[in-house]
Amino acid sequence: MKTLEELKQDKRIIIQEIGSDGGYAYAYLNGSRKPAMIVFSWGGGWDHVSVSYKNRCCTWDEMCTVKYIFFRDDECVVQYHPKKADYINNHPYVLHLWKKQGEEFPMPPKYMV
Repeated sequence: MKTLEELKQDKRIIIQEIGSDGGYAYAYLNGSRKPAMIVFSWGGGWDHVSVSYKNRCCTWDEMCTVKYIFFRDDECVVQYHPKKADYINNHPYVLHLWKKQGEEFPMPPKYMV
């Protein structure tokens, strides 16, 4: 995940609050008229960014923009689909990006992705 100083310099996000292990921000993604709410954190050994709108999910392109705002080009991040027994839905339109700190996520061969 990018450093807090790098995030503060990115004009695509408006950081509202920063705590000891993360913060929240707004962003007008890919020309949207309404801002997306973004929560970011780096505690507990995980880098995490969640993105939501009040009335819809983000598009693939919007999630790609968020990925490149918060993570470096050479970092792989994932969206998890947990086991049904572990599934929690606190907001119907929020999507999450995750990266385990200090580990590389295994990737399938490029021709499969």
